[in-house]
Amino acid sequence: MRVLLTGSAGFVGRHLHRALDARGDDVTGIDLTDGHDALDFFRTDDRRWDLAIHCAAIVGGRASIDGSPLGVATNVALDAWYMRWLARTGTPQAVYFSSSAAYPVALQQPGEICRLVETDIDYEQPGRPDATYGLAKLAGEQLCHYAAAEGVQMTILRPFSGYGEDQADCYPFPAFIQRAKRRDDPFEIWGSGDSTRDWIHVSDLVGATIEAVDQEVTGPVNLGTGRATSFNDLAGLVTEAAGYKPQLKHLPAAPQGVHHRVSDPTRMLDFYQPRITLEEGTERALNA
Repeated sequence: MRVLLTGSAGFVGRHLHRALDARGDDVTGIDLTDGHDALDFFRTDDRRWDLAIHCAAIVGGRASIDGSPLGVATNVALDAWYMRWLARTGTPQAVYFSSSAAYPVALQQPGEICRLVETDIDYEQPGRPDATYGLAKLAGEQLCHYAAAEGVQMTILRPFSGYGEDQADCYPFPAFIQRAKRRDDPFEIWGSGDSTRDWIHVSDLVGATIEAVDQEVTGPVNLGTGRATSFNDLAGLVTEAAGYKPQLKHLPAAPQGVHHRVSDPTRMLDFYQPRITLEEGTERALNA
């Protein structure tokens, strides 16, 4: 297939690019780091592709989400032009990467863990998502329905906490890996340490995406494992694998986001089974 891939130099994008190349697809990547702005591309390009996968977005980790809300909100314009481009060019199949941040923050508070189900987002009464990043993704999902009405088969994916050995260290997992490699003691953790996340290895994010495309899954569908891991537990796992046991130092004033964010992966498990455990992913990252 002729595939357009935006954000092709980003974390998920570059892994997708390699996987699509490996199976023989003709992939054209667009990324700001290569001097190509996806927003400009969507405004001016009129070519029809067999498949478009839209990974381009302003994220930059929790510090960026909390510290640059207007910058992150630019994603709304980027996604709107993506949908307009799909309809204009008649591209028949497309992927939209939403986010677990689109879920209502009211379902992600301290206390009992609520495993988030796709139907927890009600487009008529969606609830407040997580910051402008989540708001942009929620808007993007709704725009997908307008693109679908124009004849585009849209696949909406909601990734949870993707991680891997080559991820930028502005994200929690690689930051923990770097601290463990340095054998930091005390070992710093943003927040109380008892908040949880659902970690899914980037190879499984890619595998699930390709399966969703091949099986024409429209979604929305969570990409996660359903395993709740606290930051304290993650620190313990990472430092044990590195061969030491430091004191944990919590930074309560640091950005930390919602308390619990864990998926119900039932829909994904209908077409894809994750292969990399958090323990194996940690070992890979420490040995990279």
